[in-house]
Amino acid sequence: MLTILGFAMIATFLVLIMMKKMSPIAALVLIPALFCVFVGKGAHLGDYVIDGVSSLAPTAAMLMFAIVYFGVMIDVGLFDPIVRAILKFCRADPMRIVVGTALLAAIVSLDGDGSTTFMITVSAMYPLYKRLGMSLVVMTGVAAMANGVMNTLPWGGPTARAATALKVDATDIFVPMIPALAAGLVAVVVLAYVLGLRERRRLGTLSPGGAPVREPESESETVLVGAGAGAGAVSGASGARSGAGAARGGSGEAAGRDGGTADRSGGSGDRSGGSGDDFKGLDPDRPTLRPKLYWFNALLTVALLTAMIMELLPIPVLFLIGAALALTVNFPHVPDQKARIAAHADNVLNVSGMVFAAAVFTGVLTGTGMVDHMANWLVDTIPDGMGPHMGLVTGLLSLPLTYFMSNDGFYFGVLPVLAEAGQAHGVSTLEIARASIVGQPLHMSSPLVPAVYVLVGMAKVEFGDHTRFVVKWAVLTSLVILAAGILFGIV
Repeated sequence: MLTILGFAMIATFLVLIMMKKMSPIAALVLIPALFCVFVGKGAHLGDYVIDGVSSLAPTAAMLMFAIVYFGVMIDVGLFDPIVRAILKFCRADPMRIVVGTALLAAIVSLDGDGSTTFMITVSAMYPLYKRLGMSLVVMTGVAAMANGVMNTLPWGGPTARAATALKVDATDIFVPMIPALAAGLVAVVVLAYVLGLRERRRLGTLSPGGAPVREPESESETVLVGAGAGAGAVSGASGARSGAGAARGGSGEAAGRDGGTADRSGGSGDRSGGSGDDFKGLDPDRPTLRPKLYWFNALLTVALLTAMIMELLPIPVLFLIGAALALTVNFPHVPDQKARIAAHADNVLNVSGMVFAAAVFTGVLTGTGMVDHMANWLVDTIPDGMGPHMGLVTGLLSLPLTYFMSNDGFYFGVLPVLAEAGQAHGVSTLEIARASIVGQPLHMSSPLVPAVYVLVGMAKVEFGDHTRFVVKWAVLTSLVILAAGILFGIV
């Protein structure tokens, strides 16, 4: 009976959030509370929730202060020179532009927010793609895959969800996975290089003196569907753009500034989000810039990431201290500090709220015994020969499951069951947790990810074109990460 109720609770949760009948936070709280009553243990609901909240508080703190920290770093211009350097590196060479897209998306993804990554990347790179008549689905695909790999950072979401659902330390999941994730990032860059060569062969390299803007002709190659973006924005992307009002200005204004020489587009491309745009992420005149404090911010960030990898202090403590230092030094006046915190409050509230709401879901699933019964059923279903390879099974399942369902559904609904099944066969919870994040390069192009609509909307690419292009390459990238994890003995 508990097995049936457990799967029914997960299915109800998934259906409601996928159909958008409830928000993830509301579903994480109300659905398990209702099922807790169904199994006759409603009187213990408070105990389950308190135990869950106590164990999840460090994860919530880490996410809160990491979002504030990297948000402030973007505000003060830490990444602006990197954007300018990448655009200068790109020049008018299609191959360099595609590789630059991957590098820029990966670097900006350090803030852990996909929407911010896509807005900055597209705002910076769109004029170059447009001017040369390059395939815009190459841009969206490469950006999505790079962000998907970097999305596995402890503050990016999936790793924190896995840590939350399995009640393990996010550091123990992420740090050992660094070699495998590095292999995935290298795979994205190599893929960008190959795609860039194809674009170079198709278009050639513009001379420094420039050339007229070339609109792409109809393409027969699948890889080049939607090249040059003559297509309108995806239906639904307009809604995403209105929801992320910044996106509109970033793409529209950029298209209007495509004139001029090729070398100018490389030199001033970072201004594509500048004056006149609704999106000010790259505005060189924004009031939050702190050029005199650039090296302080750079050294602080390097020190913070180094301390995290070396595990000198718990990650929540590191980001708490880092955020406090970044705010105090860059914005010494209290009203300015409050303004920066308010600017990032939406992301902080959504993420931390999700973590605490998950305490109800995981608490009920574990406390009532449902997860144990489901795991036993799953153990009996999996062939004995596959039991010792549950890490590989989890990694493979993460590809379709994180694409066709939300991260919330997979990590809070399915992963605990896989972990219990793995433990029954001697596979550690940490191995299962690490394997569960390998599907993120594919997940970032899922129709259930709101940020992808910001990406295709700003780039004026049909979502169907983006999907047809990116799925095969994203699957390949995910398999590279999984293979590297197995090769290095991580999974």
